[in-house]
Amino acid sequence: MLRYEGVSKSYGGTVALRGVTVEFQRGKIHALLGPNGSGKSTLMKIAVGLAKPDSGRVTVDGIDPVRDPISARMIVGYVPEEILIYESLTPAEWLSFLGQIYGIRKEALRGRLSSLIRAFKMEEQMGKLGGELSLGNKRKLMIIGALLHEPKVLILDEPFSGLDPEVARVLKEVMMRRAQEGGTVVFSTHVLELAEAIADEVTIIHSGEVVAKGPTRELRGKSDLESYFMEVTGLSSELQELLKAL
Repeated sequence: MLRYEGVSKSYGGTVALRGVTVEFQRGKIHALLGPNGSGKSTLMKIAVGLAKPDSGRVTVDGIDPVRDPISARMIVGYVPEEILIYESLTPAEWLSFLGQIYGIRKEALRGRLSSLIRAFKMEEQMGKLGGELSLGNKRKLMIIGALLHEPKVLILDEPFSGLDPEVARVLKEVMMRRAQEGGTVVFSTHVLELAEAIADEVTIIHSGEVVAKGPTRELRGKSDLESYFMEVTGLSSELQELLKAL
C-alpha cells in the first residue's frame, strides 16, 4: 500500500503538491492522470526518497521513504519518465549489479533475468553499451531493472513511452499480474484510453491537488474519461475559448 497524508512540495517559488492526501491500495492498478506540471512525477519521486516533502507524510507498505529510503527502495520498483541508465555499462553488467544490490542469489537472478530479457525482447541488446541502445530499448532496460527484485509496489512514470505495441502488451500483462498477486501498481500516462483499458482506479491531479479519484468504471460512467478529465481539470473551458479564437 502507498499512502500520502497532507503532502506538500515546492521547488523555489513553484508549488508542485498542495496538501495531497491519497491512498493507493494493494491488488489494484492505479492510473495517475494530470496535465504537464500537475505534480504527478513529484508524487512518485517522493515515494522512493528522490524528493523530500516540505510537509506531510508518505508510507510505502508502512515504511517512511524519507527516513528510510534504502528499505523503501528494496520493496519498490520505480521507472522514472527520464532515461536513467549507466551508458558505459552493458545491460548485462547493469542488471547483474542491480541484482547484487537487491541481494538476489545468483541462480535466482539468472532465472529472473532470462525470463524478463525474453519477455521484453532484449536478447540481442545485452552485450551493447547502454549508450548505444535506442530510446525504446533503454526504457525496456529500466523496466526490467524495476521488476528484477519482484517489488511489492510498482511505480511507473509514463512507462509506455517509446515502446512498440508488442512490448507494451507485455508490460500491461506484467502490471495486471503484479496487481493480481497483491501488489500495488501506480502508473502515470497521458493516454486516457490506456488508463480506461487497464486501470482499476484513476486519480486525477491538477495544479498539485487531487481533484478526482475513484474506480475507473464509476468515472467512466459519469461521461467518457476524456470529457471527465477535461471537466475536472478546467481544460474543457480553456479549450472552448481557444477554439473560438481559431
